[in-house]
Amino acid sequence: MKTIAGDRLRGHLETMVLSVLERGEAHGLEIIRRLEQAGCGLLRLKEGSLYPALYRLEAAGKVVVAREEPQQGRRGARRRIYRLTAKGKRELAKGRAEWADFVQIVGAIVGAPA
Repeated sequence: MKTIAGDRLRGHLETMVLSVLERGEAHGLEIIRRLEQAGCGLLRLKEGSLYPALYRLEAAGKVVVAREEPQQGRRGARRRIYRLTAKGKRELAKGRAEWADFVQIVGAIVGAPA
């Protein structure tokens, strides 16, 4: 099976991110790792695809951000840790329902079982 690039997921990435955060808070690179792991290694996501989605989710109140102090010996800025909000949980439920409808409709059109 071919790998899927993050740009092909436009429209679904935010729901996928919310789903990952439902399992626990995480920083951006950890979110990418979880998404790629959940995608059985077939999903390839770049930071340039993820961070705009995270900023949109934050602006909409679907995630909140906390700053993590750098660990001893680690250089660089404090990490932004993303956590799902109640609004994000409602949006995730809505996104899951929309995805189920999408799969059923497209499956019916292209002949794949839904």
